[in-house]
Amino acid sequence: MPAWSSSWQLPDQIADVLPSEARHIEELRRLFLDTARSYGYELVMPPLLEHLESLLTGTGEALDLQTFKLVDQLSGRTLGLRADTTPQVARIDAHLLNRSGVARLCYCGPVLHTRADKPHATREPLQFGAEIYGHAGLEADLEAQRLALDCLQAAGVADLMVDMADVRIVSSLLEGATISAASLSRIHAALAAKDASEMSILLAGLEGGISAQAREGMMALMQLYGDEQVLLEAEKVLPSLPGIREALQNLKWLASRAGDVKVSIDLADLRGYAYYSGTRFAIYGQGAELARGGRYDEVGAVFGRNRPAAGFSLDLKELVSVLPPRPLRAAVCAPWRDDASLNAAIGRLRASGETVTCVLPGHENEVNEFDCDRELALKAGEWVVQTRN
Repeated sequence: MPAWSSSWQLPDQIADVLPSEARHIEELRRLFLDTARSYGYELVMPPLLEHLESLLTGTGEALDLQTFKLVDQLSGRTLGLRADTTPQVARIDAHLLNRSGVARLCYCGPVLHTRADKPHATREPLQFGAEIYGHAGLEADLEAQRLALDCLQAAGVADLMVDMADVRIVSSLLEGATISAASLSRIHAALAAKDASEMSILLAGLEGGISAQAREGMMALMQLYGDEQVLLEAEKVLPSLPGIREALQNLKWLASRAGDVKVSIDLADLRGYAYYSGTRFAIYGQGAELARGGRYDEVGAVFGRNRPAAGFSLDLKELVSVLPPRPLRAAVCAPWRDDASLNAAIGRLRASGETVTCVLPGHENEVNEFDCDRELALKAGEWVVQTRN
C-alpha cells in the first residue's frame, strides 16, 4: 500500500473542525470571553507546553496520566503539553501578576489528553475557563457558578441543572485514618459507583482504622443524593464534625442562590482533579455535563503562594456537539469584475460588517458556508444591494 494512501488520517480521537462547526465554536469563544470580561475577568494566554514539573506538581496522578510528555531538544529537560490550564493560571497569578488583592483571570485555548475522558470525546478539547484568586469567601464560589451559568445560557442551552458537592465531607470523615493513595482512589471510585459492598470492604481494610461513626458516615454518603432536601438529611445522619458542618452550610447557601436553575446534590461525588479543596459543582444541560468547577485553594501552593481560588472550565468542542447547528451566515453576493466602483461598493459593505462573497468566473452555482440572500447589482450606474432571486 503506498504511503500516501493513509497520510491524511489523523490519530484516534483527534479530528479536524470543519467550517460550520468551527464558526459555531469561534462565535461561542467570543461570546464567552465577552461575558467573562463583563464580570471583570482579564484574558491570559499561557503556553501550550512548559516544563513538566511546573505543569504537574501538586495536581495528582490523574492529570499526570493525561499529560503528553516530550524532551526539549534545546535544554534536554522534559516538557509537558498541558492537559488542563488551571495550574498555569495559578502560576501566572502567583509569579507574574503577584497581586495582593483579587485577580480575575480567564482563558480559552486547546489542551491535549493522552486518553479521552469519556467515550467519543476528543483528545484535544478547546478549554474555556475563568478563575478568581484572592477571596476565600463564598462570594467567589457563587460568582464562578453564576458566570458559568450565564455563559451557557447565552449559548442557548436550556433546562440547566447545577449538581453540587463538597470534598471536605469525605476528607473530614477520613481524617486521622492512614490511607494509601491507591486505597483512597478505590474509595473515591466506590463512592462514585455507589458500591456499598466494595466500600464496606475498603473501610474494613484501612491500616489506621476508622471510627464506627466515620464508617457509618461513609456508608451513608452513598444514599445522600437528590434535591436540596439531601442537605437536611445529611445533617441528621453525618457526624457533627466542624468540616462537615461548614460544608453543608456552604452548600445550603449556594443552592439557595441558584435562581431558576434546578439544583441537585450528590455528597459522594468527588470527580475532578486532586486540587479541589471545598465546594465543587457540575452543570448539566442538553443531556450532558457541560461545565465543571469549584474551589481549589491549594492550587498555587507549589508556586510559593497559597491563595484562595475558585473557578470553572468547559470544552467548547463538546458544547457545540450537543447544541443545534447554527444557520448559514447571511452574506451578499457580488460579481467579480476589475471595476473600481464595484470594488469601492464591496469595500464599504465589508467595512460596515457585511460578508461579501465575490463569485469567481465559472463558479456561479456553487454553495458554501454562507447564505447569499442578497446580491450587488448595477442599477442606473450605481451598485446597490438587492434581494437575490
